[in-house]
Amino acid sequence: MSVARLEGVEVRYGDRGPALGPFSLDVGEGEIVALVGPSGCGKSTALRLLAGLEAPTSGAVERGPGRGETSVVFQAATLAPWLSARANAALPLELAGMKAAQAATLADAALGRVGLAGAERARPAQLSGGMAMRVSLARALVTEPRLLLLDEPFAALDEITRRALADDVLKLWAASRPAIIFVTHNVEEAVYMASRVVVMTPGPGRTAGEVSVAGEAPRPAGFRTTEQFRSLVEQVSGLLSAGGAA
Repeated sequence: MSVARLEGVEVRYGDRGPALGPFSLDVGEGEIVALVGPSGCGKSTALRLLAGLEAPTSGAVERGPGRGETSVVFQAATLAPWLSARANAALPLELAGMKAAQAATLADAALGRVGLAGAERARPAQLSGGMAMRVSLARALVTEPRLLLLDEPFAALDEITRRALADDVLKLWAASRPAIIFVTHNVEEAVYMASRVVVMTPGPGRTAGEVSVAGEAPRPAGFRTTEQFRSLVEQVSGLLSAGGAA
């Protein structure tokens, strides 16, 4: 069953040429899809269309989930600096009308799921970049979304932290299996996390090709060193080069 679909979408800004498309994407329940491509190809624009933050100039956007069942995590943690980690994570629930006490309880549970039990009272200024991103993930997961959109959430983090968070996201996915669409410039990250990697051409972004990634998630230890992983990374890199993204 499709959770989200872009059907021949194009996005234009003013009199300039198209910034995206025509581009189509169909994401099924529980599927993890990575969008990779050169800067300016429209990856983040496609994500904004799916989030309902932008409308296409032409084409159709369809989302199966109802209101409140789609969550977005941006490249910056975008936390309210005056609120605690608990209050930040509880914010979507309170905005939806849930009582504060119940929202706080669910927020604490979400923070525990991302490894932040004990940090509920901390303010964003007291958190490392990785911890702040974990709060952002907790805020996105607290509503139990069917569709989770990740827009380069690890881009500003060091390699050790981003690898740890990639594993954490896969563990969180295994617990509730939302559909995930995430944008990344990192080919290895895309192959490691996704069940399907969609490669986009230079802007206006179209589909250059797709690579399926078989195997269990979370990934087994040593997956990055396997011949399968290296071969898939080369396939994605080859599609990027063929599309003019070198």
